[in-house]
Amino acid sequence: MFSKHKLIVSNSKKIKSIQSKSVHLVVTSPPYPMIAMWDDIFSSQNKYIKTSLENNDGAKAFKWMHFKLDKVWKELNRVLVNGGIACINIGDATRTIDGKFQLFSSHSKIISKFIELGFVNLPNIIWRKPTNSPTKFMGSGMYAPGAYVTLEHEYILIFRKGGKRSFKSQEEKLNRRESSYFWEERNLWFSDIWTDLRGVAQKTGKDNIRERTAAYPFELAYRLINMFSAKGEIVLDPFLGTGTTTVAAIASNRDSIGIDIDKSFLDHAMNHISNIEISSINSFINKRIENHYQFVKDRKKKHGDDALKYTNKHHRFPVMTKQEIDGKFDFVNKIILNNTDNSLLVEYSDDDRHSELKLFT
Repeated sequence: MFSKHKLIVSNSKKIKSIQSKSVHLVVTSPPYPMIAMWDDIFSSQNKYIKTSLENNDGAKAFKWMHFKLDKVWKELNRVLVNGGIACINIGDATRTIDGKFQLFSSHSKIISKFIELGFVNLPNIIWRKPTNSPTKFMGSGMYAPGAYVTLEHEYILIFRKGGKRSFKSQEEKLNRRESSYFWEERNLWFSDIWTDLRGVAQKTGKDNIRERTAAYPFELAYRLINMFSAKGEIVLDPFLGTGTTTVAAIASNRDSIGIDIDKSFLDHAMNHISNIEISSINSFINKRIENHYQFVKDRKKKHGDDALKYTNKHHRFPVMTKQEIDGKFDFVNKIILNNTDNSLLVEYSDDDRHSELKLFT
């Protein structure tokens, strides 16, 4: 079985090419406004941003940067299905402009825009990334009140378009059941503070890419995809970057669409995916199962052999709840790349399901 999407090449992030109400989940991390590494890409798209920065007018530059992002959020409203989810990883910025150190709160600007567009803001996640350097503090050291609180977290903002999704067909219901996660994963993933995921240092081998890369780790995208979508559904990343969301979609048996304004990033993402060892993806999936076996062992040791009353019908391991009995892991068998149209076709090993992922520029 194959799932297919039309490939459309675009030189903008306006994503006009994507069919309305066709995307089930968005997982993305845009350029962060007022982080210096992103000044050039913002300035190249809007002359007012460049002028504002040159004039040391941080408030106006911040406003115009979010004006650019707002256009993307508006398009997400169009392409998401009713009940679809958007997960936006964003960090606030601190910056000295005209001699004044200040915070630029991007997460609050994005929340306001999504609510204006009619989205429901669900509980957000704080992704805490501790910095252990003793020199991390900013300001005048030990003298009040000149020191500043250090930012050691980013946000994962979670929005839903309208009310809860409905799963009507038998296929939709089956895919949803097979996409269930473990009880113990639910308890970890659906916490509002994530402390177990560290940021990643990207090694692209290309200075022009490396200088403006702030990618999130694979497991962050993987979690969100498994938390908020079902197998065979479409995941969109309108800021493709190095392709982390695409790889996470492959590991999760979801389709995906990736867009980036910079063709060099698309080329890098294709090269990145083509060099991924399938065994590493499958090892990550196996690790979930191994972690579950350890959970089962610990649970039985603490509560006795009857601690888990249900059995998963596909993999035959004990599970905590009835909702977990249909959960099914799909292992990657083959990744077929088509560099002509920047598409990938992924084959899974235990049935005839395939997942097609598209990269757009």
